Amino acid sequence: MKLLRTLLWLLLSMLAGALLWQVISSDPGLVIVRFRGYDISTSVPVAALFLILATLAVWLLLSIIRIPFRVWIRYRRRRARARLSDGLVALHEGRWLRAQKLLEKAADESRVRLPALLAAARAARARGDEADAEHLLDLAAAQPDRGAVALERARLALAAKQPAAALVQLDRISERPLPPASHEVRARALAGAGRAAEALPLMAAIRRSRVLSDVAADVFDRELHVLALRQCADAGALDGLWRRVSGALREDADVVAGYARRAMDLGMEEQAAQAIEHALKRNWSDSLASLYGELPKPRSGSRLADAEAWLTAHSSSPELLLALSRICRSEARWTDAEEYAHRAIAQGAGGEAWEVLGQCFASQNDDKRARQAFANALAVRGGKRAVALTGRSLRQQIQDEAVPEERDAHGMPRLRG
Repeated sequence: MKLLRTLLWLLLSMLAGALLWQVISSDPGLVIVRFRGYDISTSVPVAALFLILATLAVWLLLSIIRIPFRVWIRYRRRRARARLSDGLVALHEGRWLRAQKLLEKAADESRVRLPALLAAARAARARGDEADAEHLLDLAAAQPDRGAVALERARLALAAKQPAAALVQLDRISERPLPPASHEVRARALAGAGRAAEALPLMAAIRRSRVLSDVAADVFDRELHVLALRQCADAGALDGLWRRVSGALREDADVVAGYARRAMDLGMEEQAAQAIEHALKRNWSDSLASLYGELPKPRSGSRLADAEAWLTAHSSSPELLLALSRICRSEARWTDAEEYAHRAIAQGAGGEAWEVLGQCFASQNDDKRARQAFANALAVRGGKRAVALTGRSLRQQIQDEAVPEERDAHGMPRLRG
């Protein structure tokens, strides 16, 4: 196709030249130039040829004159790129002063001025010179691309725990489409300002722009949902947000815990219990099992049967045993509460189980054992050994340690620990 186009242009040029020659050969015309008493006469073709040659000569002369300037400009650009490269390497290596000097010199070249000034500001801030860093950012803000400077200022405000200032800077970005990183920074600023629910719709743009990896985006999404649930002002807002949470996140332990704790604060204990029970049926979580035991006693009925049903498959879970002890204690079932607390201690529940056991003794006015249990709680938390309680037979101690054997998918017994 390209060869055919070239041949066509050649034919058209030859045809135009032949027509022009026919016109000129019949009447070549006359051109007279009179200058200072001299007359120069020639035909139109010769005059045209002379004009073309004169133009080429002027162009060639100007090109020769411009060669030194071009060489100098190329040298400056090459030196600026080298300084930018060396400055970024020095910044990466932690040579803050050297990096700042190289980057400030690189900023003399307009083509690399903005990235050089931004990097120089980071180097100045890294060595503790805030005034110099702000001055460099002000110089960068004078460049046409102000969005990058606003984004950098937003990041700095966010790092300084000033989410409101970060949002102000992000609002100054006028370029469209918005820089991909601005979505993440805005989401973090909204979350820090107590407006995590407003940040949730930004997750679609964050995932689409690939500013975070899939794993990091999932973690960030989970964190935003936890914060949004905790920041709900009333029961209506909490219930509305929970209805919009995806099915996968409703089974996530951190998200469910965030919802359950906020629901407990707002007097929605039944909804919190239902959310925990639903999540534990799908995916077992020791932390959720422990939280289940912290729920207030229901107005009617008991949660003990549900918790004891989980014990069949998770008999060695110290968190579940501790939750059972708390549930029994809330229902004044002191014997069961003590037994579950002892089993939780034997399975490694630690100081928290000793504290629950001490509360059981205190509720029964057993001050001596209560003081010993609380002392053991402090000792275990301080890394010391607990003192065995009196009145606990060897058979009971063995029963506390005993758990059913667990086997993997291949039938091999699992080792504890």
